[in-house]
Amino acid sequence: MKHYKIFISTYPFGFYDSEPMRILEEAGLEIFTNPLKRKLTPLEVAEFAKDVDGIIAGTEDLTPLIQKNSKLKIISRVGIGLDSVPLQLCKDRRIAVAYTPDAVTMAVVELTIGLMVTLTRKVVLAHQELRTGGWSRFTGKRLGESTIGIIGAGRVGMNVIRILSEFKPKKILINDLKDKTKEVASILESRKIEFQFVEKEEIYGNADLISLHVPLTSKTKNLIGRKEFDLFQKEAFLINTARGGIVDESDLYEALIQKRIAGAAIDVFETEPYKGNLIELDNIILTEHMGSCSYDCRLLMERGSAEEIIRFFSGKELLNPVPEEEYQNQIV
Repeated sequence: MKHYKIFISTYPFGFYDSEPMRILEEAGLEIFTNPLKRKLTPLEVAEFAKDVDGIIAGTEDLTPLIQKNSKLKIISRVGIGLDSVPLQLCKDRRIAVAYTPDAVTMAVVELTIGLMVTLTRKVVLAHQELRTGGWSRFTGKRLGESTIGIIGAGRVGMNVIRILSEFKPKKILINDLKDKTKEVASILESRKIEFQFVEKEEIYGNADLISLHVPLTSKTKNLIGRKEFDLFQKEAFLINTARGGIVDESDLYEALIQKRIAGAAIDVFETEPYKGNLIELDNIILTEHMGSCSYDCRLLMERGSAEEIIRFFSGKELLNPVPEEEYQNQIV
């Protein structure tokens, strides 16, 4: 293979399993890794990768890099989100874009379900209180007694529905751009779980718990803000393990501090690492964009992104090129 330079901006990479690094090195690629060992700013990525042929990227905004590096040939995303990749600009510059859409699914699903139980049963509050000598024995509503709203029935959303079926919720309300009645019916009808595809506003007004599973696009930016929170039941909870920017964080803060909703669990933020005022509140669980952070899913993502780089520079067809639909989603 001809000599090519690759920058790995995402961190950690190859930390828990060295296989992705090994296969890159065995392919004869010159590898540069993130020297700061943290999430890089867009300008830092542009500087570190200014003369590379390819990048294995995390969630950093890659626009400055593409504008600075005229020789960049491929972006291989570790993960599924594409809001940080300016796809039209990539198309204009003839930069190939690959991602790992299937690798993260079950890790995100399991975290989502775990946050549902932790949030509604007030596990974190009990943990904090017990450490300071309290013993309130907080009470909450079971998932099996809840109406649950799912916004987005793609890879993650559909598997959340599948696992939720084991809890036998009272009803599942679903919103998705596509008609997936048959797929959902095949999961829920045999368990006699009532479900309905509805508009988002019906979910906001009727669900005890709302879980978001949509990508961040021009159409979902600030999908939930003050107007939507005003429709929520006061006892309702919100979970976002999808993407930062889908929920207006300022409006979420106001909704929580004014107790217009009961609580929230947020894994993703507009700016990461997150340092905003949501950390002041007790009725929220904040995690560190760790939906994909299981050992197996990290390996699948890292190996998948590395293999796409190797395929590209070997002249082979990519297994997971970003489909045209995703390019259209970014058009405002």
